[in-house]
Amino acid sequence: MTRINLWIAIVFLLMSAACAKQESQFASEASPDFVTDVPLLEERMLSADFWIRRLARDDVRLTGEEIAAMNAASFERDPNLYDLDQFPDIMPREQVLALIDGVSRPAASPRFFTDGRPVTEETYARLEAAVQRSALPEQVPLRWGLAVRRASMRSYPTTERVLKNPDDRDLDRFQETGVFPGHRLALLHESADGKWWFAVNYHYAAWLPKSAVAEGSREQITAWEQRAPRLTVTGAQVRTNFNPEEPRTSEILLDMGVSLPLLSAREVGHNVHGQNPHASYIVSLPVREEDGSLAFEPTLIARSRDVTVGHLDYRPSLVLRQAFKFLGERYGWGHDYNGRDCTGFVGEVYQTFGILMPRNSGDQGKSDFAPTRRFAEGDDSERREALEDLSVGDLIYIPGHVMMYIGRVNGEPYVIHDVTGLSYYSSDESLYKGTLSGVSVTPLMPLRLASGKRYVDSIYAIKSIF
Repeated sequence: MTRINLWIAIVFLLMSAACAKQESQFASEASPDFVTDVPLLEERMLSADFWIRRLARDDVRLTGEEIAAMNAASFERDPNLYDLDQFPDIMPREQVLALIDGVSRPAASPRFFTDGRPVTEETYARLEAAVQRSALPEQVPLRWGLAVRRASMRSYPTTERVLKNPDDRDLDRFQETGVFPGHRLALLHESADGKWWFAVNYHYAAWLPKSAVAEGSREQITAWEQRAPRLTVTGAQVRTNFNPEEPRTSEILLDMGVSLPLLSAREVGHNVHGQNPHASYIVSLPVREEDGSLAFEPTLIARSRDVTVGHLDYRPSLVLRQAFKFLGERYGWGHDYNGRDCTGFVGEVYQTFGILMPRNSGDQGKSDFAPTRRFAEGDDSERREALEDLSVGDLIYIPGHVMMYIGRVNGEPYVIHDVTGLSYYSSDESLYKGTLSGVSVTPLMPLRLASGKRYVDSIYAIKSIF
């Protein structure tokens, strides 16, 4: 063996020993008291680092320009995404009614209030009166706004919680999705009491409280939205700095993916609401004036917060890092409970890279916003082949749910997902039914929808965002 080859061999052995030591050290950090009813799960799997170390490659998958082109194509062809730049100044009544009818309609099955009372025909008549379809003119002039706080978009203009089952209190069936500070909104209609807007954001149309919206001109909002550079929230949630001088900007909750224009001390000076901004980012935050109109206030976000200028590089290790920032968060149907659901989870992870997608899992799974493999029922060989070919970050769709693939251990594929239930066959061949109700790491293969139906049998689409 030559001296060079001997040196290479020594380096390789040292590197292998270091990796083995690191893996062994990580395993030794596992708590002996860790107990879980999730099958095949070890405590070390609850760290992003565990999965990042298993990556074979960590190249940037798409550049910012490629992501922008992908988004543009998605908005052009996907009916579940709304390019607000292309909205007209006036919309025909029938078009607005079609959007309202998409969410404001009686359920086909029984519904119940949280106290157990049934939702009756009289209830729906009251809600229909609040919608006041008859007040829509033949030609509807559009108004524009920005969300100024985290708020719910609802099926009807009401905060009443309605359940499919009196015992299933976590899923409010009038909850559609959430909006976040800086979301642009086309305002199409208002409720009979004047307290709600029917609004459209980039991927949803529903009702939200007027108190969460500041109304401005289209030109004003477009200029703010196009301003660069921008600060992107990369933590699960961060808050603006507390300040006692301007409550509208103090400790405002910002969820992952929120993007705000950056300002400089040259523009706003060295005193922002009583604090020197040198150790913080200064952003332009939309606020609501007393008359409901839009204004912007310089606002501080400490540099120690989990934020980044621009978007993150789209690479597998960062997809894993972003996903694991939600680990353990309580499940929130339609962004309820100050959290998010399965599609809110994956959507907000990918927003930090600038990637936009439809809101609901069914719309995502049927969409072509990314390269997709689709499977017919009974197409088991194709599914098996696709599962063997998964890449970290791939999105796996079953009816009503989406999961993110994170890697493989001993041949078993693992996913991270925001999920309510847990079912699988125990060692005694009985069907175990448990609760997750949060962002969880699980193996894929053992999970079941019912006694005779595995998750994998129901996979109808897998998306690889490359």
